[in-house]
Amino acid sequence: MKYCMIGASAIVFLLTAGGCDTKTNEKTEKAPDSVVIEQPAASDLNSDQSALLETILGESEASDETILRGVSFGDAVSKVKAAETFEMFEEAPDHLGYTQETSRLETIDVQYFFDKDKKVNKITVDVYLNSPEATKQLWRAGQRYFSENYGAPKEEGKKIMWNNKLVGVNMEDVSEGKDYGLKFQFYPANKNVLAAK
Repeated sequence: MKYCMIGASAIVFLLTAGGCDTKTNEKTEKAPDSVVIEQPAASDLNSDQSALLETILGESEASDETILRGVSFGDAVSKVKAAETFEMFEEAPDHLGYTQETSRLETIDVQYFFDKDKKVNKITVDVYLNSPEATKQLWRAGQRYFSENYGAPKEEGKKIMWNNKLVGVNMEDVSEGKDYGLKFQFYPANKNVLAAK
């Protein structure tokens, strides 16, 4: 009887010890704790940068007379408001700001600056992109477009400048860290451009 009790106790002990295995079985537990995220393909991440440049420049019936998006230097605030199709995000005494987001979540911010007579005297465009490749593509598209329309540029590091008799254009790569983008500045080439309006 004593041996039966010891045997039964040993069986209960072994069953209990076997059921309380606290060690992780590495062969059966291969799933990681975090979700694996695949990097999107470049075509999923970026817009067609030539089409994006067309969106930035805007359409205009009188393209020879306008600088950007149907607006010329010397135009009044009311003409800017009538011509601009992006959403207004800022209205201040010396400038108006408009923004547009693409289907790829790229952002275009356009600001029209005014002189003391409330006439356009400078336009800036900030384009926020998703990758270094998108930045390079938009840079090449801008370089090709402005060189065809404004002549040979001057280059200084991450900045290119064009000047014709009416307009000066600067294009600058403002990418920093994981923030990618370009900045465009449009300004009158001389004081007579503003005086002509």
